[in-house]
Amino acid sequence: MHCIRNISTDLVYIGASDRRLALFENIYPIPNGVSYNSYLLKDEKTVLLDTVDHSVCLQFMENLAHALNGRRLDYLVVNHMEPDHAATISEVVLRYPEVKIVGNAKTLSMIKQFFDFDVDTRALTVKEGDTLVTGRHTLTFVMAPMVHWPEVMVTYDLTDKILFSADAFGSFGALNGHLYADEIDVEHQYLDEARRYYTNIVGKYGPSVQALLKKASGLDIKLVCPLHGLIWRKDIGWFIEKYNLWSSYTPETEGVMIAYASIYGNTENAVNILANMLSEKGVKNIAVYDVSSTHASTVVSEAFKYNKLVFAASTYNAGIFPPMEYVLNELKAHNLQNRTVALLQNGTWAAASGNLMKGIFEAMKNMTLIEMMPTIKSAVKEDQLTELNMLAEILSK
Repeated sequence: MHCIRNISTDLVYIGASDRRLALFENIYPIPNGVSYNSYLLKDEKTVLLDTVDHSVCLQFMENLAHALNGRRLDYLVVNHMEPDHAATISEVVLRYPEVKIVGNAKTLSMIKQFFDFDVDTRALTVKEGDTLVTGRHTLTFVMAPMVHWPEVMVTYDLTDKILFSADAFGSFGALNGHLYADEIDVEHQYLDEARRYYTNIVGKYGPSVQALLKKASGLDIKLVCPLHGLIWRKDIGWFIEKYNLWSSYTPETEGVMIAYASIYGNTENAVNILANMLSEKGVKNIAVYDVSSTHASTVVSEAFKYNKLVFAASTYNAGIFPPMEYVLNELKAHNLQNRTVALLQNGTWAAASGNLMKGIFEAMKNMTLIEMMPTIKSAVKEDQLTELNMLAEILSK
């Protein structure tokens, strides 16, 4: 049975959600599932804007057929070729063989890499600023390379002022009946997963996102329709500003995020003492994560959120305890910068983790490393309380 939603007189949401998938891109936990958004514009010509992942193909095809109600499908606009949005292109072509595929040159090349059907006879190649008139509506195409693949573009409906934003302005999480962000408490129910989605999927490509935001600033946008998550029709500027912060690597919140890797609990004890001291000194926003039990994607997201970061790790095989080393390399890979960082190390006979962690941060951009590095030798002793208190004092300023 079909499951569609009317967005406007001419535009229909025909996407679907997957609550069974455990790992997005086979790496990021999605306990609340994920939506795969697709849109059908019903004008004098019909236009499908992106497809969906194979996991929801049957639902999507039922939705598309019902929304078309016997009409032919004239165009398929491909904004992004990643398989979670493009895996069912061949199914669409099979069912609607007369469809024209609209994409830029890189998109059409990638379609040939993924599929074996005849692309060239169906291709309508577009570039920056090109338009497609479908009747009442005029679509224009804006290139957005490396947000977060090189072929990415976004589509803007000049008539209804709708931005089909590809992976930009998306989020993890299935759609639970609501279609629009203003239908929920978005700051408390949505923002954390939107940030985790952005920072881990797109976070490395901040300059590319900044370039897209600059282009978008010249558009009169009434509706943002992303490929994952809720549609934005109110407070669009609020969410765009979040993207501006994240993509410019500007901290979103003043506070301290502490991530630790502890083997037997002694490093964890030092971190708890430090967190207590920070609270006593008036720091309001404190977040503490055990990297052995918290997925790296959460730590990456929180590191993008806070302006001050603490990383505490035991020494292991003369190196960094592996869960922490993985997290730090993820932060480096996602291009985190513009943060104040404090380090804490533990080692029973030869503490080495601190300097190794320091080396990772020194290779990152615009990171201010606090010189003081408390060293725990097995367990916290009285004289180390003074060091931890001094570190808390520095971090509280």
